[in-house]
Amino acid sequence: MCGIAGFYALSQKFSETNLKNMTTALSHRGPDADGFFFDGVCGLGHRRLSIIDLSAAANQPMFTSDERYAMVYNGEVYNFKELRKQLDIELRTSSDSEVILELFAKFNIRSVYQLNGIFAYAIYDQFEKSLYLFRDRVGIKPLYYYYDEENFAFASEIKSLLTLPQIQKNLNRSAVADFLHLGYVPAPQSIYQNIHKMPAGSWLKISPNGLVQDQYWSLSEKVYDQATQKKLGILNREAEAKQQLKKTLLSAVNYQLVSDVPLGVFLSGGIDSSLVTALATQEADNQINTFSIGFKENKFNEADYAQAVAKHLRTNHHEFMVSTAEAKAWIPQLIDIYDEPFADSSAIPTLLVSKLARQHVTVALGGDGGDELFFGYGMYQWAERLAKPFWQTVRKPVAGTLRMFRGNKYQKARSLFNYSKKQDLASHIFSQEQHLFSKKEISNLLINPGLPSKYGFLPVKRNLNAMEAQALFDLQYYLQDDLLVKVDRASMRFALEARVPLLDHRVIEFAINLAPELKYKNKTSKYLLKQVLYDYVPAKLFDRPKQGFAIPLVDWLKTDLKYLIDDYLNENMVKHYGLVKYEAVDSMKKYFLKGNSYYYNRLWALIVLHQFMAKNF
Repeated sequence: MCGIAGFYALSQKFSETNLKNMTTALSHRGPDADGFFFDGVCGLGHRRLSIIDLSAAANQPMFTSDERYAMVYNGEVYNFKELRKQLDIELRTSSDSEVILELFAKFNIRSVYQLNGIFAYAIYDQFEKSLYLFRDRVGIKPLYYYYDEENFAFASEIKSLLTLPQIQKNLNRSAVADFLHLGYVPAPQSIYQNIHKMPAGSWLKISPNGLVQDQYWSLSEKVYDQATQKKLGILNREAEAKQQLKKTLLSAVNYQLVSDVPLGVFLSGGIDSSLVTALATQEADNQINTFSIGFKENKFNEADYAQAVAKHLRTNHHEFMVSTAEAKAWIPQLIDIYDEPFADSSAIPTLLVSKLARQHVTVALGGDGGDELFFGYGMYQWAERLAKPFWQTVRKPVAGTLRMFRGNKYQKARSLFNYSKKQDLASHIFSQEQHLFSKKEISNLLINPGLPSKYGFLPVKRNLNAMEAQALFDLQYYLQDDLLVKVDRASMRFALEARVPLLDHRVIEFAINLAPELKYKNKTSKYLLKQVLYDYVPAKLFDRPKQGFAIPLVDWLKTDLKYLIDDYLNENMVKHYGLVKYEAVDSMKKYFLKGNSYYYNRLWALIVLHQFMAKNF
C-alpha cells in the first residue's frame, strides 16, 4: 500500500518541484521509500509501504523491460502469481507491481479485467505521451484528480493536489448539501469545485487528444437476470448456496493472506470481523494476530465479545481500552486526515485500532462489506416497510401522529415516514437512520438554495425488492465514500495496509445475485453469512443486539465536547461563513442541550463543516 501522485500537462504548467511537494504530502502512506519520474510533460511520484518483495528493485516508479511504460501504483493485486505465468518474459522482481505493468504492456487497458485486488495506479506511455489511470472495482483505494480542460493532476489524497499553487480552493456548494444529507461527499464530487473522485471500476486516459474515461466494471451490470444466474452457476438453494459462499470466501481470504510482512485481523466481535478471523485462522500457516479496542462506557464496549471469539479461535489477541481523553485528542486532526468534511465519528475508534495494530503488524484484514452485501442494517427493514402500498398511503398521517410522541425512536420513525419523493427514498432512509438532515430540512437550512444530488444507479436486469435496492444504494455510495474512505485514511495515517476480503469482486457478484430470502430469513439478518460463521464459531457468542463501531458522541457533546458547539456553532462563526441559517442552528442547539439527543448527529455534521471551513477558507 502506498501513496501516488502526478500530473500531465503539455503546457508544462507543473514542475519537478511541484511533483516532489505533492509526493511529500503523502509520506505517511509510504514511509519506506520514495521515487520520481519527470519528462517535462508527465510527472509521477511514489511513496512506498513495502508489503511484497521488500527489495529496492521493487521501488517505484517502475519501468517495463523496454522502458516504454512507467508506473506508480497503490494497492495489492492478490492473484499476481497466477498472472505472471501469462507473461512470456523474465521478470526482475517478485512483486505484484511488475506483473501489473508488464500485463499492461501486453494487453493495454484490457489488462485491468484480469486483476483481483485493491488498486489505484497510473501508467505513462513515453512513446505516445499518454497517461492512463485505473481504480479498483469497488473504490477501495482512493484516487482524486484535477482537470481544467488542458492540465491534469492526480493523487491518492486531496492534500497532495492542494500543494499545487495552480489549484484554487473553490468551495463546491452542491457538495455541502450532499455532506449535510449523507455525512460524506459522494463521488464523483469533492468538496472543491475543480477536484474530482475518480469513479470506482473505471479507467481514464489523458493524451494530446484530450481526456477519455470509461467504466470497466459496475455493480449494476453485475446484477443478473435469472437466466444468467443459472448459466453462471449461482445457486439459491440454501445448502448449495452456503457451500458456494464458503468456498468463495475461503478463496478471497487465502488470496489476501499473501504478504512478506506481519499480518493480522481487526476483530470487533461482530459477525463480519469474526468470520474473516475464522477463515484466516483456517487458511493461515501461522497463528493470527487480532486487534480490538473498547470504551470504558459499557454501552459502547464490545471488547469482551471480541475476546471471546479470539479465545475460541486461539488467536494472538491484542486489546486496547480507550479513555475519553485519548479519543478526544484525535478530533482536531480529523479535518487534516480526511481533507473534506467527514461526519462519521467512528473514524476515531478506527484510527485508534489502526494505531494499535501497526505496533505489531503492517497488514490488517477487516470485515467491511458484510452488512451491505447480506442485509445487516436495520434500515433494510425500513426500506421494506416503506415500499408497501399501505404505508405509502398512510405515511403522512402516521408522521403527524408520531410528532406528538417524545423520545428518539418516535422522532426517527416520524422522519422516516416523512419523505418528499419516492425516487429519493433510498438516500432519505439512509440519512434519517444516521440522524442527518433530510432534503426538506436542507432546503430550509441552507442560505443559498440548493439540494443534494440525485443518487441513483443504472438500470439493472431484474426487479429488485426494497431491501436489495437499499443495499445497492449503500454499496454504491455509503460503502465507497464513507466506510472505505474511513478505513483507508485511518489505517494509512499509520502506514498500515487494510484489506477487505468480503469485497473480493467474486464475493460481491455472488452476494448481489443471492436470493434475498437467504440474506434475511426468519427475521434474521445476514442469515447465510451467519450459517458459514457458525461452522467455525458457536452461535451463542453472537446472541446479542447488533452494535456499530461507535463512540459515545451524544454524551460527549453534552460534556467534554460541548466546547465544539460553543466554538463552531456560535452566531459569529455560522454567520461569518454564511452557509446555513443561524436561527435553524440555534434552535437545534437549544433542543439538544435541554436534554433531547435527537439532533446530535446533525449538530456534529455542522460542527465538522465549520471546522473544515475555519481550517481551509
